[in-house]
Amino acid sequence: MKGIANFFRQLKTYPSAIAGLTIIFLMVALAIYALVTIPYNEAVRLWRGDENVWIETPRNARPAWFNYFYKEKQPVTINLKTTEDPSMKNVVELGGGVSTTDIVFEFDYQYDGFPTEMSLFFTAAFKNARPNVEMKWITPDGREIPMASMTLKSQETYRISQDSALVRRLRGVQPEKGLFADPNNPNKVLKGTYKLVTEGLIFEEGSTFDGTLVVYGKLHGLAGTDHRRRDITVALLWGTPVALAFGLLAAVGSSLVTMMLAAAAVWFGGWVDNVIRRINEIVMILPLLPILIMVGLFYSRSIWAILGVVILLGIFGSGILSYRSMFLQVKESGYIEAARAYGASSSRIIFRYMIPKVIPVLIPGFVTQVPSYVFLEATLAVLGLGDPLLPTWGKLLNDAYTNGALFTGHYYWVLQPAILLTLTGLGFAMLGFALDRIFNPRLRGL
Repeated sequence: MKGIANFFRQLKTYPSAIAGLTIIFLMVALAIYALVTIPYNEAVRLWRGDENVWIETPRNARPAWFNYFYKEKQPVTINLKTTEDPSMKNVVELGGGVSTTDIVFEFDYQYDGFPTEMSLFFTAAFKNARPNVEMKWITPDGREIPMASMTLKSQETYRISQDSALVRRLRGVQPEKGLFADPNNPNKVLKGTYKLVTEGLIFEEGSTFDGTLVVYGKLHGLAGTDHRRRDITVALLWGTPVALAFGLLAAVGSSLVTMMLAAAAVWFGGWVDNVIRRINEIVMILPLLPILIMVGLFYSRSIWAILGVVILLGIFGSGILSYRSMFLQVKESGYIEAARAYGASSSRIIFRYMIPKVIPVLIPGFVTQVPSYVFLEATLAVLGLGDPLLPTWGKLLNDAYTNGALFTGHYYWVLQPAILLTLTGLGFAMLGFALDRIFNPRLRGL
């Protein structure tokens, strides 16, 4: 206990260690939040889903917090649902199973920019006779603009922005602009309270319908959206546990097994040492990234397959030489000779006397290895060889590159995952350098 208390006392003296631990703690908290709020199956469904999954989000929208930096406030997506607010719907029974259902979508629009799209989604429940609806738009200055009338199916979508009859009624102006334009200055938004009134007629007892109005903004959510309307927040959140798990498992798996193999090679010597050395020499001349690319192209792009190859090649990497030189010194120590004298078994000497002596050197190296594996996973994803199921930071960068995000001005698409990758690497690197100074007395004065 005194040793642990002394360790933390030393750790507090390094600001870099405190900063690194803070970053790592925040990343772990973000990973836990992602796992709790978005289960694995839901994350995969959301990220692999088509536009029907993200039908209520805009395409290529910037994060909503960008409005804090805009002089002219850009519209954020407005989503009104009768299922969430039944007060928007008014039902009047006329007798004989006939009734009217009026829905009033009312919202206050105080933005300086026009929306990008508008859509109205209906869900209807009926037996034989389909409900009929008529719609009109009411502006803040009291103008009423007739819109479409239709007979509803069980699922019906009215793409207001694609209504050619409404475009003609607005004198050739697209609805998302013409419905919000100031009549005295068509290039400016008329701010105020807008209403979309839906008047429905139902012909059967027990029939009903609900509606959802979506006014797609230029800004949406915490992280914005991509070309497939997907909320980038999903990939940013889920990229955190994937990156941390890949980095930690690869670092732990390769470091621990490498240490045990090096200890066994030194202790047993002979053919055991020769075999391990020959395998090490072969692995050291093998290029890691091309091998992983070949595995992804010809075998599997599963993150577990890639992780297994990374650990397997890491076990016999250059680290085994460093550990071997340390264990050669440990083997000649007096307490090892004492252990031999009282008849300790080889496994006891290796795991109880040799490895614990080198563990203080392992910890800093292990911590600094984590970001290298995190960046390796992201590199494979950027090259198009990431896991096809999981949303990750590297997949975001790959999608951004493929769709020319930087050329089209969607910098947020690239910067957000890049910043998270940088922070992760920075956190582990700062902690690792501090631990290296604590466990290596020769570096404390540097």
